[in-house]
Amino acid sequence: MKIICIGRNYREHAREMQAEAPEEPVFFLKPDTALLRTNRPFFIPDFTREVHYEAELVFRVAKNGRHIAAHFAQRYVDAVAIGIDFTARDIQTALKMKGLPWEKAKAFDGSAACGHFFPLTEVGPLENLKFELFVNGHIKQSATASEMLFPLDHIVAYVSRFITLRQGDLIYTGTPAGVGPVHRGDILEGLLNGTPSLKMKIL
Repeated sequence: MKIICIGRNYREHAREMQAEAPEEPVFFLKPDTALLRTNRPFFIPDFTREVHYEAELVFRVAKNGRHIAAHFAQRYVDAVAIGIDFTARDIQTALKMKGLPWEKAKAFDGSAACGHFFPLTEVGPLENLKFELFVNGHIKQSATASEMLFPLDHIVAYVSRFITLRQGDLIYTGTPAGVGPVHRGDILEGLLNGTPSLKMKIL
């Protein structure tokens, strides 16, 4: 199982990161050891002083495929959840300044939290999916899938040109504006169409 993450997929988030919106999907990978399953706590690693939350829609790959046409893409995913792409922002900033890869900041153990999955047959049209992230009861991020620069069909088609998708892979589709730091004791809650998908504590 691999975790495929899409970067800068919401225009306002690109702006808050002082980056240009991409002309094609930007993706990177996390290992399976990054996966933090439903409601498990996140432990802030000792190698960073600034970890940020990034709430995202996460889609689960249902069957193997490569070179998938966009109009067939939804045959290859079967469920959606709320996920958190935890980012060691201080490390990422230092790596960016040196032009180095981001893996240390993005792919560390436990950096890909994932909530409860809902079958796509139960959530309605994908473009209408709304997700929200609350930190200690205060809303921090809110978006709909229609705001993505590159929708799921485009992502699946694009990524599968380069990497074979396998059953059980997870696709994190990017975060909207509103990312910010986490602190020990924080409670993060993610809602999908108003229904809880994720709830976790920061330790």
